[in-house]
Amino acid sequence: MALIRYENLKSVFEKILLKTGFSTTDAALCAKIFTDSTADGYHSHGVNRFPVFIKTITDGYVQMNVQPERQLALGSFERWDGKLGPGPLNAHFCMKRAIELAKASGMGCVALQNGSHWMRGGSYGWQAAENGCIALCFTNTMPNMPSWGAKEANTGNNPLIMAVPDADGHIVLDMSLSQFSYGKMEKYAMEGKHLPFDGGFNSEGKHTADPNEILETQRLFPTGYWKGSGMSILVDLLVTLLSSGMSTAKIGGLEAEYGLSQVFLCFDAEQMNNHSRHKALVDDIINHITNAMPEHEGKPIEYPGSQTKKRRAEHMKNGIPINDEVWQTLLDIQNQSE
Repeated sequence: MALIRYENLKSVFEKILLKTGFSTTDAALCAKIFTDSTADGYHSHGVNRFPVFIKTITDGYVQMNVQPERQLALGSFERWDGKLGPGPLNAHFCMKRAIELAKASGMGCVALQNGSHWMRGGSYGWQAAENGCIALCFTNTMPNMPSWGAKEANTGNNPLIMAVPDADGHIVLDMSLSQFSYGKMEKYAMEGKHLPFDGGFNSEGKHTADPNEILETQRLFPTGYWKGSGMSILVDLLVTLLSSGMSTAKIGGLEAEYGLSQVFLCFDAEQMNNHSRHKALVDDIINHITNAMPEHEGKPIEYPGSQTKKRRAEHMKNGIPINDEVWQTLLDIQNQSE
């Protein structure tokens, strides 16, 4: 594993993005999103996914030099057309707009049609929390997971993000609706490791923790089995109806994953409760969780976002560990673009 400084990684991303055709401003923001994801320990949707992101542009599925266009405005709700622009930029824009609406009226909701893969969904939860907003956002995907009882992929593992701002460190849940995301399984496969728990079915229909077997069959376990399956269907319904965009079924009929539907919902925490009340309510819940007796003595009880903060601090101090092959691939792309 190579240890790469934050600024070095961001610089490499930015150089490649500029050569790919991004404006200076867009390249800087997109590079920051990918670098932050990697620094936080989400390599599967950061540095590991970056070459795939570039390929979606060069293959023509993601469009350059387009701006989202508003299609509908109903009070604190807006619908925008992403025009197949770069997913991280469209998602950052929509969350920024949802924050603005929430600051103006307490609550803001933005739905996006014709989006692209937003990479790490948690980026937009952190974005909202850093701006003092409670947030939810979710997206559909191509069919990549069987619904409960099905043998073939007929729904998406449609990611769901929830965020709460807190002065001691924001609380952010970023989860796909499969037990393990494809990016996480690819990371385990790359490292030659098994998943810590069974994550799907192999070709014989048996439960397995081998990521390669699950990637081959595409028979992932929904999170919570039938419960996650139901959630994935409802997320698809919500984002499709609110964005008036494409459903997972429609996306599955395309030659690649694009044209996604997404929703970004924000509440201005300051208008919900004053600072001291907000803090007291958050602390009461988090303290109740973390003060429970741990299963393993000496091992702290974590909550969504707590380990992310620790990884970020460690990586900013000591450098970000990146697989040698992945790092070399990134350098090769940089050299090819020069």
